[in-house]
Amino acid sequence: MAAEPVSNELIFYLPRDVARILKCSEWWVKEQARRRRIPFCWVGGGYRFTPDHIAEIARLFEHKATPAEVIPIEAHRAQRKRPRRDPSAPTAQLTARPPPRARHAQDTGKPTDT
Repeated sequence: MAAEPVSNELIFYLPRDVARILKCSEWWVKEQARRRRIPFCWVGGGYRFTPDHIAEIARLFEHKATPAEVIPIEAHRAQRKRPRRDPSAPTAQLTARPPPRARHAQDTGKPTDT
């Protein structure tokens, strides 16, 4: 009977590796670990993560839609539409403000440099 090779090696990932895998920032990974929101190991004075930790992080931050949250696309698009403006309705005429230097000159009565 041949012995099967068994790997008892633990694989540890650094926060930068986890950030790359999860497509987030290294700061976010460290901050979540510091606040004890995600699982980690403290080895050698730093955060270390196993493949099981990474899978658990993904499960912790997973959002599953409930039937009440599912909205048909047509209804979603209808909610986002703005009401049409009546083209015959009067519009407000906008005028530009004079620049600050001109406003200051009007207040003091001095002519402006142009």
